[in-house]
Order: sequence, then C-alpha cells, then structure tokens
Amino acid sequence: MSQRKKLVVIGNGMAGVRTVEELLKIAPDLYEITVFGAEPHPNYNRIMLSPVLAGEQTVDDIILNPVDWYAAHGITLHMGKPITAVDRQRRTVTAADGTQAAYDRILLATGSQPFILPVPGHDLQGVISYRDIADTLAMIEASSVYRHAVVIGGGLLGLEAANGLTMRGMSVTVVHLGPWLLERQLDREAAQLLQANLAQRGLHFALDAHTAACLDDGQGRVRAVQLKDGTEIPADLVVMAAGVRPDVRLATAMGLQCNRGVLVSDTLQTLTDPRIYAVGECANHRGTAYGLVAPLYEQAVVCANHLADFGIGRYLGSQVSTKLKVTGIDLFSAGDFMGNADTQEIVLRDPPRGVYKKLVLQGDRLVGACLYGDIQDGGWYFELIKDGRSIAAQRSTLVFGPDAQAH
Repeated sequence: MSQRKKLVVIGNGMAGVRTVEELLKIAPDLYEITVFGAEPHPNYNRIMLSPVLAGEQTVDDIILNPVDWYAAHGITLHMGKPITAVDRQRRTVTAADGTQAAYDRILLATGSQPFILPVPGHDLQGVISYRDIADTLAMIEASSVYRHAVVIGGGLLGLEAANGLTMRGMSVTVVHLGPWLLERQLDREAAQLLQANLAQRGLHFALDAHTAACLDDGQGRVRAVQLKDGTEIPADLVVMAAGVRPDVRLATAMGLQCNRGVLVSDTLQTLTDPRIYAVGECANHRGTAYGLVAPLYEQAVVCANHLADFGIGRYLGSQVSTKLKVTGIDLFSAGDFMGNADTQEIVLRDPPRGVYKKLVLQGDRLVGACLYGDIQDGGWYFELIKDGRSIAAQRSTLVFGPDAQAH
C-alpha cells in the first residue's frame, strides 16, 4: 500500500494546475494527486479565449496540459465533475455525480464567477457571460446566425469579446457604465485613442450608460438592450462582461472564512483550516483577490513550497500590469498611472504615430506608467516601478526608454 499523502485539487484551471506543476518539480513523489474540474476539458489557457473567439486560434491550440500529461504524472483527473461537498471531519470530497476522494491536503482553486447584472431579462436566451470555452463556443455559434450583439462592460474582457464578435461579422455595441473605456487601466487620453482605433474597426459605444433591461422578442430570446434613458439597442446576443467575483460557494459551504475571496495567509493556507490551501482568483490575500495570471503563478510557487513541506516561501502580494489581447492594439499600464496631488507627470504625445506615454513620478521614483501605441518599454518601466529605485539621473530621458539612458 502506498504511504503517500493525498492531495485533492478542486479546480482544473491555470492557478491550480500551475501549483501542481511547481509541486512536481520539488516533491514529485510526496502526494497521490487527484484533480477535479467543473469543465469537460483539461487545463487550458483562459487568457487565450479572446484569440479563439476572434478566429485566430482554436480550442486545441490553447490546451496547456492535455489529458495524457495528467496520466504521465500519475494524476487522477476528473473532468466535468464539480465538487459539491467537503467533509472536513472525515477529510473527503464529493463531486456532483457522487464521485468521492479522500484527502490529507486540499488545494482550492475554484476561480471566479462572472457577475451577471440582475436586470429584467438577464435570464433570456442569448444572454451569456464570457468566462470559459463553452461561452466562447456559444458566441461563435451565435455570430454565424445573428447580426446584432451588445457587450455590457468596457473593461479588458468586454473589449476582447466585442472585437472578436466584430471580426466574426457582427454589429457590436459596447455599453459601459464608466466615463471612458478601461478606466481602471487607462487614463482618459489613452482611452480616447483606444476608442478611436476600435471605432475604425466598426465597434459602437454607449458610455456613461446604465443598462436597465434585456428585452424579450416574445419567443424567449433577447431582442434588445434598454438603457436607463430609454434608448434601445438591437441585440440578438448580449455578453455580460461587467466583472467577476471570487467563487467562494464551496468554501462558504465548507465553513471557511471568506470576504471577497477565501482568506489566506502568506503561505496560501486558508485562515480557517491549515490543511486547506487556496490560490488564484478565489483567494483573498491581504485584502486583494488577483485576477491576472502573473500573481497567480507567483502564488503557485509559494503554495507548492508549503505543500512540499519545505515551509520557507512567503507570498507578500504582487505588482500587476495590464495588456489588451486585441491584435494590432498595443496598450500597457502599471502602478499608479492616474497620479495625485503629490505626483508629477512626464507625458509624450506623438499623434501621427498614435503614440501616447505618461509616466507618473513621486519624488525620484517611478510609481506609474500608461502607454498606448508603443509599449516596447513597458517591461522596463514595470521593473522600475516594482524596484522603487531612484530615477533622478534618468529623469530627463526616462520617457524615451532604456535605450536612451547613458551607461
């Protein structure tokens, strides 16, 4: 009989499987590993759903770990089997179809749920979220049958959905609550450049717009989106991309402490039960639930260190940067790119080239960057922001990038 400990991974997404990969590097024989995923697919790159929607890649292209990878590493994989119950006394998990597994440790990686606006008609046929392969395939199918789409939400995901549907021949309107697109990632000036570029591609926009209802065609399918001011926008397909929430349904049912995510320590252990770890979008670390991949991968390294019983890693939080996955559009932002009364700005505008760069300084430190049209120096600025070192000697040439610095 095997004396290996049992690790059950709940969630077959990027954060959970990356943690398993890191664990296999440093302690390949410590655990019998069982992975439960709600989707009927092996682990795939969720970030690349946008190129699949746009027709630039296929579902097969974005698979990260094919089924035979799990088998090759002795991992038991259950696809299409969401876990519905965890007995922390008996240390067992139970899936929706009754499949059970015992555990010594759990890695909780349930990700997040799309936020569906609770407006009248949100449950009509043709109203969907944009979160997984099934949503993406539904959008591709709708685009082959229907003409008009409305995307609710002018954030990263919404714009990627709108661009993909436009490339598939639909007439798309983006309805956004904010005063400009990507207001969490761009300042107004950069956002206006982005909007002009997207408008040239055929996208339409309703900004500062409140969605009041999705209207029925009489057959149970959506026919239009109605705004609070009474405007009706034709829509055979409505994509809700108005944000996500950490998926803590199972964690709450298990009695784990949650507050906008499962509360975890610097070791990624849940505050309630040290046998249970949480990584990725479902985890709340020091008040933040991260939705970007880089922090999730940083969490994976630390979490694997502790699952391997090394016990020396600490996750202290992450600096994040933003990019948009729309072919031909380059934007980048990081840090405090909006600035405040205590900061100074260096701005470069090159309208003929469609280039805009804004660097935000606090004293002699770079604290934020917002780039549009030319982002090749984004990584360099990001490192300067993270390092927090003095840029006093580079101040006059900083906006021209690393190649302009004297060595």
